[in-house]
Amino acid sequence: LFSYTGYDRYYNKYINVRKGGLGGITMVLAGYIVISYIWSYDHLKHDRHRKYH
Repeated sequence: LFSYTGYDRYYNKYINVRKGGLGGITMVLAGYIVISYIWSYDHLKHDRHRKYH
C-alpha cells in the first residue's frame, strides 16, 4: 500500500517540524473544522430535502 519509510519521511518533514509550534495545531484544528462543517452541511442538506419533499 505505502512504504513505511515514505510515511516516516512525510511525518518527519511535516509533523515533526511543527511539533510544539502553532502550525501543526492550526492545521489539525482547520482540518477538523472543515470536516465537521462539511459533515453538518451534508446532514442539514439531507434534512431539508426530507422536510420539503
